[in-house]
Amino acid sequence: MALPQSLRTSVTPLELELIASEHLVEIVPLITMEKTAFISGAYGPLRPPAKCRIPLWMATNLKLKKKCHIVAPEWLSVDFLQERLTRETSRPEFSKLPFRFAEIAKVILDVASDDVQNADKIKSLLKDLREARQAKSRDGLQKLDHSELSLPNLCSMEINEIRPFFIQSMGILTQLFREPSAE
Repeated sequence: MALPQSLRTSVTPLELELIASEHLVEIVPLITMEKTAFISGAYGPLRPPAKCRIPLWMATNLKLKKKCHIVAPEWLSVDFLQERLTRETSRPEFSKLPFRFAEIAKVILDVASDDVQNADKIKSLLKDLREARQAKSRDGLQKLDHSELSLPNLCSMEINEIRPFFIQSMGILTQLFREPSAE
């Protein structure tokens, strides 16, 4: 979402992708590699064709070098996303999704769309799901109460998008509803 500089109090989508890159994903390695230690932990050994769980950043790196196939998470499928989209459009509450689903899906689809079945359909469903959830969050902000805001099951990217408006709105509402101090 393009925001004026005065409202950019949140992290950028690229920064959120970087944070999400620590998420563990499953791969099918095409090379053999011993267990390797990094600051974030030790991963491996990689032995084809056995699946292995490694951070998304490492999977991305190996995929770009054509040294692995990334296994799409179970939620990154047409059936799962179609079911969530149906829930999203038929119920008032947000449906449960992985906290960093938008960032992880974007990275996997950008780097390994050939490893994902029906990648184009999944991109379309993710876009529709995002639009439905954005409409719900806008409705939630319109019903903003000066004491609380309850939007359970929001995801990282969605929280980041509404944060600037929420902070500004809550500041104004607090001033409007501030009780006069006892003198």
